[in-house]
Amino acid sequence: QVQLVESGGGLVQAGGSLRLSCAASGDTFSTNAMGWFRQAPGKERDFVAAVSWSYLSSTSYADSVKGRFTISRGNAKNTVYLQMDSLKPEDTAVYYCAAGKIGSSRYSSAYDYWGQGTQVTVSS
Repeated sequence: QVQLVESGGGLVQAGGSLRLSCAASGDTFSTNAMGWFRQAPGKERDFVAAVSWSYLSSTSYADSVKGRFTISRGNAKNTVYLQMDSLKPEDTAVYYCAAGKIGSSRYSSAYDYWGQGTQVTVSS
């Protein structure tokens, strides 16, 4: 059992920045990777970024956010951040933190635990 809590969402103007945080607690022994997904109204939940706790903390990103978003591990235990720069209205969505037993993946089915989500709204 792993519990995930996201924070840092909000309203920001286009071109601005936000930093999302995700804290994991509980039985994190089996957790090998953490990632971020997002879901806009009427759309599927899409992969954003992921980081593994092995393979030298390798990261992966969706093409739509490469060069703008950065996923990283925090100083606190079992914490991951998503730094979002140069935000666009298309980035508006509910952002979900996820944790999985396997290495980082862009597939939502690979993750075992999910947070409640945090709203990110980018105005034009």
